[in-house]
Amino acid sequence: MGKLLEIVTPLHKRTKRDYVSRMMDDKVACMEVARRFGREFWDGQRRFGYGGYHYDGRWRVVAEKLIEVYGLGAEAAILDVGCGKGFLLYELQQLLPGATVKGFDVSAYAIEQAKEEVRGDLFVGAAQEDFDFADGQFDLVVSLGVLHNLRIFDLKKTLGEIERVGRNGYVMMESYRSERELFNLQCWALTCESFYRPEEWEWIFDEFGYSGDYEFIYFE
Repeated sequence: MGKLLEIVTPLHKRTKRDYVSRMMDDKVACMEVARRFGREFWDGQRRFGYGGYHYDGRWRVVAEKLIEVYGLGAEAAILDVGCGKGFLLYELQQLLPGATVKGFDVSAYAIEQAKEEVRGDLFVGAAQEDFDFADGQFDLVVSLGVLHNLRIFDLKKTLGEIERVGRNGYVMMESYRSERELFNLQCWALTCESFYRPEEWEWIFDEFGYSGDYEFIYFE
């Protein structure tokens, strides 16, 4: 197993959330809409997801940190599993113009809305299916905010594929350390399938043979 990192956490903490209000806002119906991962999830009302997920440069600091931590060079190859609109890959491409960036997401809408500079390197695909890439093809494979949306038998497949195609891996999931954080997570999460404590995630990594790095975000 790899290292526990803190790369996305500062970005995550910038957002204020009213947990109880979301739980009381016909949450089951909102979950049903969110899990289609269509326009409503990305750019509809906040009750269905992001409430408007537009490029604002926020992922630049994450891209810079990834380059630093993994020593990514000018011609690095990077894969984003569950890339959404590809904003992180766009930032990596801007910082490393000679790099190869690839990404896929289950949301056709998100891929269609990606920035033109990276859209041709993105495609629609599910994280729990075979990755159409060669063993060790990428210097780094990242997956941010995706694994907690999968069921445990799908996690085995996805973690195995991340391990197979990447020389380095970094994944970030929602988690909890206390009953309060579990309550907040259950109130807020619309698409989460796997509610695990950090030690449970670490057991899963070991059980499924994932040796890469990881990070947990919490709803405090």
